[in-house]
Amino acid sequence: MDRQYDALSIRELGAGAGFRRPTQAQAAKVSIESPALEVMTDLRRTTPATIRPQAPLGGSNQFMITRGVRLLLVVDEREDVLGVITATDILGERSMLVATERGMRRDELTVADIMIPAAQVEVIALPDVAAARVGHVLETLRRAGRQHALVVDFDDIPSGRPLTPPGRRAMVHGIFSLSQIARQLGVSVTIGGEVARTFSEIGAAIR
Repeated sequence: MDRQYDALSIRELGAGAGFRRPTQAQAAKVSIESPALEVMTDLRRTTPATIRPQAPLGGSNQFMITRGVRLLLVVDEREDVLGVITATDILGERSMLVATERGMRRDELTVADIMIPAAQVEVIALPDVAAARVGHVLETLRRAGRQHALVVDFDDIPSGRPLTPPGRRAMVHGIFSLSQIARQLGVSVTIGGEVARTFSEIGAAIR
């Protein structure tokens, strides 16, 4: 190594330091005719907020607040997606019903008690999104009565056997959030409000 390299300056970190997180570019303003991909959070660019199933329910809500999200992917130690949990699941009647059924206090519940299992999570295929408009996404969320939707593509998994076709593994590629879509449409909505009210506010603003 012929070239000589000078050492870089070193200093103390100091108390109260934070750390950077991946961020997606500032969301652009859209209309209902804009491409749907413009309102999708792309997980190739933004690291999703995840949580383990054994995490306490109360802590998961605080984690959502810290990350500025209202949906968490529930994953295991291999990073396989086990399900999803939303702020509505935590703060709404779902958690109270589960606690009552099990004879527990709500603060004794874990994420696994409340999450929607992966087998029950309805998703949208990425090719369908690529050809869609924002209006299509809004109508999909409205009919489902939900604040969020996951977008998936697929990885091929080698079968390991000759002449046997590969399997497919679903991969969460993106997330649609009703509140984010509203912000990009320039609509002021009540965060954490009912889905029907949110759609009413969006509809009134874009007519």
